[in-house]
Amino acid sequence: MEIPRSSGFQLRHMMCEFGQLSRPDGDVTVFQGDTSVTTAVYGPGEVRMNKEILNKATVETVFKPKSGLPGCAEKMFERTLRNTCETFLLAALHPRSSISIIVQEIQDSGSFLSCCVNSCCLALLDASVAMKFLVAAVTCAIDSEECIILDPTVKQEKDSCAVLTFVFENKDDSILAVYTTGSYTVQQFQQCSQTCGEASKAVFDFYRTSIEKKLSKAT
Repeated sequence: MEIPRSSGFQLRHMMCEFGQLSRPDGDVTVFQGDTSVTTAVYGPGEVRMNKEILNKATVETVFKPKSGLPGCAEKMFERTLRNTCETFLLAALHPRSSISIIVQEIQDSGSFLSCCVNSCCLALLDASVAMKFLVAAVTCAIDSEECIILDPTVKQEKDSCAVLTFVFENKDDSILAVYTTGSYTVQQFQQCSQTCGEASKAVFDFYRTSIEKKLSKAT
């Protein structure tokens, strides 16, 4: 699925595959250009006593890198994903239970955080976990000439002055979270927000067509 933009920018080709794993309650592999991630969701289910929360579900995220053991950077990435997912999950519907989200890196070719967030949202949809709203993440970069690059590759991210990832929700198209590195002006932030906001609509369309295709195969 190619996602065009009226301004001439484009998100990279996006596609997904559901049901590649047998044990999870929901799973999806998301391809965003050459970047790809597999996410599996387990739960709501039983939770360990020491992690039990009386009035809501315990949300756990595990990030597995492509190779090697997870280090400090991977643990921080896990926390970022967990904090993001906790904002849109209806965890209060499942007190004293656990919702586990396992994210496996397949290939990082840029805009990796946004691909992971989008993969989490689709996997939670596949698992029929209740959510307040859907979320779509879009990454952009600001290059040395102060031009905005939508959905940058790894090389474009390394050559840029700043990289910004916006997470939008579909209820009123507001910004749910922003993750940034590098330096930028207020005006550049606003331009990036507008550019990514427009692109997020195409990501939500991608969700809808992907779920419709999955359901049509099931009938």
